[in-house]
Amino acid sequence: MDGAAILLILAVTGVASIILFSLKGLLDQLPDVIDSAGRARDAWQRFRALKPPPSLASEEGQPALESDEEPPVAA
Repeated sequence: MDGAAILLILAVTGVASIILFSLKGLLDQLPDVIDSAGRARDAWQRFRALKPPPSLASEEGQPALESDEEPPVAA
């Protein structure tokens, strides 16, 4: 019976150490995940705030191409 009690104690402490090790690894990664989420949120807000740039054809005074037209071919 003494051997079984020792094995039980070793098993419980082994499982507890594995759980603590895993929890520590997860908590070590948490600040990086939070920083990445903040950067993603900031990038999304910058993306939403951008206005679409005017087309190059309308800036040069040329009419914009229709969707089914192909651009002129350079010689």
